[in-house]
Amino acid sequence: MPRNSQFIAHPGLHPASDTCQVSATGSLGTRFSSVVPSTLDTRGSCLRGPPGLLSGLPSQSPARSQCAEGFTSAACMQARSGAPRGRLCPPGTMLVAFASLLSCLLTSGEAKAYSRCELARVLQDFGLDGYRGYSLADWVCLAYFTSGFNTAAVDHEADGSTNNGIFQISSRKWCRDRNPNVPNRCQMYCSDLLNPNLKDTIICAMKIAQQPQGLSSWDAWRQHCQGKDLRDWVDGCDL
Repeated sequence: MPRNSQFIAHPGLHPASDTCQVSATGSLGTRFSSVVPSTLDTRGSCLRGPPGLLSGLPSQSPARSQCAEGFTSAACMQARSGAPRGRLCPPGTMLVAFASLLSCLLTSGEAKAYSRCELARVLQDFGLDGYRGYSLADWVCLAYFTSGFNTAAVDHEADGSTNNGIFQISSRKWCRDRNPNVPNRCQMYCSDLLNPNLKDTIICAMKIAQQPQGLSSWDAWRQHCQGKDLRDWVDGCDL
C-alpha cells in the first residue's frame, strides 16, 4: 500500500463470505481496493483483517492531522470543507423574526394594567360615574371581570371576531377589525380600543350603554356585578 493512504472499510458488501472491502487513496490520488476477511462489530464496522493491514489504519486522515498542526495545503482545505458549518438564516426569515420582535416591543410598550383605584379615578374624570344610571363601581366591576383592568386584552372568538380592550368590546358590531363588513357602530378600529389612555374605549362603551340593554350587553356584568353590593370596588379610593 502507498504511504499516507486513507483507508475506508465498507462492511456488508460480501456478507456471504464474511469479508469487508477496504479502499485506500494514495498520496498521488490513486485509489486501491481489496476484499479482506474480517468480522463486524454491532455498528457494522470492520473489526479486524489480515495482520498489519487494518491494524495499521490511522485514527484520522493525514489531511485532518495536518490541519490540526496548522497546515494550509489543498488537502487540508478540502478536509476542512467537510466539517459541519453553521447555517445562516435566509434573509426572509430574519425579516420575519425582526418584525415579530418589533411587534412584541410595541405591544408591551403600549399595554397598561390599571390598579382598581387608578381606573376608578380615570373613569370618573371621563364622566362615567352615574352615566345612564350606573355607578362608578359598576364600571370598575365590569372592567375587572372582562379584562382584569388590562387595556391590551384581546380575546379571539371561534367566528373570527375579537373582544378588545379593558371592556372587551366586540368587533361584531362596535369596531372594525379584519372584517370590513361589520357595522362598526363606534366608528373606530378595534386597535383604538387598546390605547391605555382609554379615551376611545370610554366613548365606545358609552354608546353601548345607551342601548336598551345598558350594561347588560356584557355577560360579565350580568353574572358578576348586577344586583350586588359593589361599594368595595371603589372603597378606599381618593375620588
